[in-house]
Amino acid sequence: MTVLPLSEADRGLIEEAKSIVRLRYVPRWNCVGAALRTTSGKTYAAIHLDAAVGRVAVCAEMIALGMAVADGESRIETIVAVTRHRDEDWEVLPPCGMCRELLSDYAPGAYVIVPTASNLAKTLVVDLLPMKDPEAETYPPLDDHEPGRHRALPQA
Repeated sequence: MTVLPLSEADRGLIEEAKSIVRLRYVPRWNCVGAALRTTSGKTYAAIHLDAAVGRVAVCAEMIALGMAVADGESRIETIVAVTRHRDEDWEVLPPCGMCRELLSDYAPGAYVIVPTASNLAKTLVVDLLPMKDPEAETYPPLDDHEPGRHRALPQA
């Protein structure tokens, strides 16, 4: 398992996730924020959308990922999710199982900031999802005409 210490840029990403929660917090409905950074250096922050029927809720990480992909960014470098318990008592959250699956499809080389027993660290998303099907396709899809080469994504 790859475990790296946090950089100043990573700490800034945590602050961006906190900022979106401060800006859009609604008790129970919007209490988890996420921020991601792409390899081009762009950042995207999002708030989770809770629902009266739990299964239709959408995690903040997936909304941030969707924002990046919708903006034409397909290479995710690092992502983090946070929640606030009271006042300024923050917790970094590991991604849930569904987020791990989707992140590993869209960004298998991405790092996730996670809590450890003693601190925070950065690890590869694929390390959080052991035994993933090695035949699973990742995003962007492979080009059917040139095996091993990814299809070009549409440009805005």
